[in-house]
Amino acid sequence: MEPPVSPDELALAGPEHLDPGYVATYERKTGFDPEDAEYELEVLEAHGFGPDSTLIDFGAGTGWFAIAAAARCRRVVALDVSPAMVAAIELRAAEEHVPNVEIVQAGLLSYEHTGEPADFAYCRNVLHHLPDYWKALALARIAAILRPRGLLLLRDIVFSFDPGEADEHIGAWLDGAPASPDEGWTRAELETHVREEFSTFSWLLEPMLERTGFAIDSVEYGRRGIFAEYVCLKRG
Repeated sequence: MEPPVSPDELALAGPEHLDPGYVATYERKTGFDPEDAEYELEVLEAHGFGPDSTLIDFGAGTGWFAIAAAARCRRVVALDVSPAMVAAIELRAAEEHVPNVEIVQAGLLSYEHTGEPADFAYCRNVLHHLPDYWKALALARIAAILRPRGLLLLRDIVFSFDPGEADEHIGAWLDGAPASPDEGWTRAELETHVREEFSTFSWLLEPMLERTGFAIDSVEYGRRGIFAEYVCLKRG
């Protein structure tokens, strides 16, 4: 059930995610590499992902991971709050003749799951669009959709440094940004992210995961303290 009071997830997604022109260049912008999908599928397979599995891709973007996962499991639900992203997923699924992907326009707080509990959930660079209060509610909703011992693979911009180190780590991240938006996120775009979006600290997110029903099985932090990947199992 959607919370009785909830934010406008479409507005929080950012105007660029609603722009079909931006969506058409999304994978180049984000530095998409097919090996990323292969690596992440191997992580899932190490925890039992296979032909009988159901996976929910929260914030599926252009559908690259959902389509790759569908070739190895029974059911994939690919959801995104952006109509332009949903259209891109629909096009990709049709072009690649993938019958077992269900495409839904919904957000972390509005998706209503049907059918049996999911075995796996995947969420990449989506959670940071929500403030921490809503992150916690979103994680609780994901946990409610998963079967006991179901797995959440969460990747996002997560800060694993202390507040006193923020200038050093954020400064190094900004300094490493490409000059052209065609090559990735520019310094100005990253500055906007830090200023206006809701990436949080690892030492805030990790208790949040625990309080919403997950046990952290493993975590990997990016070398600059900017990114993190969590493998989490639903308790029970």
